Amino acid sequence: MATAPSTDDDLFDEFLSTTGHDTGPTEWEESYNKKQCPDCGGVHDTAAAECSVCGWRPAGR
Repeated sequence: MATAPSTDDDLFDEFLSTTGHDTGPTEWEESYNKKQCPDCGGVHDTAAAECSVCGWRPAGR
């Protein structure tokens, strides 16, 4: 018998992964020589560590 997810986030992640969505850590999207924020779509230089539009940072950074 399978165990139940421990939190609502775990339950949501389980649902997303079973329906074909990626639930791993989010990183910058890259296009040509720019980085794009996955939250708001702001475009930044490759040296950016934080989105200057919405403040998003990659997980673990």
